[in-house]
Amino acid sequence: MMGGWGNMMGNWGYSGYGSGGYGMMGMAGIGMHLIFGIGVILLAIYLFRRKASHVQAGGLGQYSGMDILRERYARGEIDSAEYQSRKQDLEGK
Repeated sequence: MMGGWGNMMGNWGYSGYGSGGYGMMGMAGIGMHLIFGIGVILLAIYLFRRKASHVQAGGLGQYSGMDILRERYARGEIDSAEYQSRKQDLEGK
């Protein structure tokens, strides 16, 4: 009687096909999930970097030299004489 009980409890939760009944198929599934997850992360990084490079390349192209000059003058980075001089240079006069 004791042998039957011990044998029954000794195999509880174990179907004989490896770890929890999955064995190598369980490991392959984990591996596939891991590869898929890494692929998603790499794709996200690629898209983020691509978007960031377009923003950086086009960011300064939106402002002309005159716009930047006006901003610098408005912030007080340059005085009136320097503003007029650079304005004439930019306008080609």
